[in-house]
Amino acid sequence: MGKAFKYGDNVDTDVIIPARYLNTTDPAELAKNCMRDIDESFAVEVKEGDIIVADNNFGCGSSREHAPIAIKASGVECVIARSFARIFYRNAVNIGLPILECAEASEKIAAGDKLEVNLASGEIRNLTRKETYKADPFPPFMLSIIKEGGLVNKIKKELKR
Repeated sequence: MGKAFKYGDNVDTDVIIPARYLNTTDPAELAKNCMRDIDESFAVEVKEGDIIVADNNFGCGSSREHAPIAIKASGVECVIARSFARIFYRNAVNIGLPILECAEASEKIAAGDKLEVNLASGEIRNLTRKETYKADPFPPFMLSIIKEGGLVNKIKKELKR
């Protein structure tokens, strides 16, 4: 459960984590500059469990994995958008950042709304507006990747069996 940070169309990886901050791979350092070029207050205001909500084509641009890593490291619980750039979608799942596509949620959620997300069912509850939106839930194999914190963690765990 967390507060919504709302953004528009075509939020690209260059504004999620600007190139000038890519001199590190440390997630905590990346988080300090997450969303800086689109929302200077984001890195200061975001709290563990908060949720990013956007419109079309979130994560377009370069294929850098740093973008979903910066978002996840900032404490964001989930990103909800009308649509995602495919490479961002794959990178997000691979590093264990939950993302949901839901046009209705993208349209109706406002900045600051309190949200609760159930990844297994795809249910998004807007506690502020007392509304519920339905995204397609993750298939079980993708949900297991997210629950393990990413693909590498899941494979490491499976190899230990």
